[in-house]
Amino acid sequence: MTDLVRITLPAGVEAFSGLVAGDEVLLSGPVYTARDATHARISEELERSGELPFGLKGKVLFYAGPTPAAAGRPVGSVGPTTAKRMDAFTPALLEAGIVATIGKGARSAGVRDACVRTGAVYLAAVGGSAALLATHVRSVEPVAWDDLGTEALVRMELDDFPVFVAIDASGADLYATAPAMWRRTEGE
Repeated sequence: MTDLVRITLPAGVEAFSGLVAGDEVLLSGPVYTARDATHARISEELERSGELPFGLKGKVLFYAGPTPAAAGRPVGSVGPTTAKRMDAFTPALLEAGIVATIGKGARSAGVRDACVRTGAVYLAAVGGSAALLATHVRSVEPVAWDDLGTEALVRMELDDFPVFVAIDASGADLYATAPAMWRRTEGE
């Protein structure tokens, strides 16, 4: 069984440094949604100015595109997007100061290595549970690039949002180790 850890955001890499791949985490506080097109624009701005735009340094990026408000909530649903699609951008963003990312699915060796170099972590949210995850969103505020629709940069305030540590700051990778652990368990 893994530990359950509560983290209040914003938080520096030191808040994530003691986490171990497999730990369950409840996040409260602001995260910023960023998918493919948003990553391209953030990266262009980083290349142009040498800094992350919109005060993103020290923040968490959530690979998601929240749907419009529904059922009395600020978002109808918000599910994680496949993280590997952002792998080309992620090392540079972590080097520039992003402290954690949230998505679903395995990441590249380059992202894992960047987590080790920077102390950042990759957190996985459960795919297919977007309506349930929306119950943990307290507010949404558009930040930039409204022309991107659901891919716009949006600040979301979370309350006990459930994630798992998929890659920790030492480079341990849940997606790489879990299949072998499951096979051992099945044989017992």
